[in-house]
Amino acid sequence: MKTVSLKLPDQLDAKLAIAAKRGRTTKSAVARKALDAYLNGMKPAKKGSFLELAGDLVGRLEGPGDLSYNPEHMRDFGQ
Repeated sequence: MKTVSLKLPDQLDAKLAIAAKRGRTTKSAVARKALDAYLNGMKPAKKGSFLELAGDLVGRLEGPGDLSYNPEHMRDFGQ
């Protein structure tokens, strides 16, 4: 088993101590259980290109579609 060290605010440490005392276990056991529950509830990271991940947002905004290459929009850029 690996050892991890972390700093806790006094209030959180007090809550951890109370939970450990109520459960008749150690603060480490309570922290392990809480961390495991938190991490198991996380959604896995999605894979794919940015366009695939943000595809539902593409085309939602209105405006000129040629901002990246139209010299008219770049006239005073950087000045």
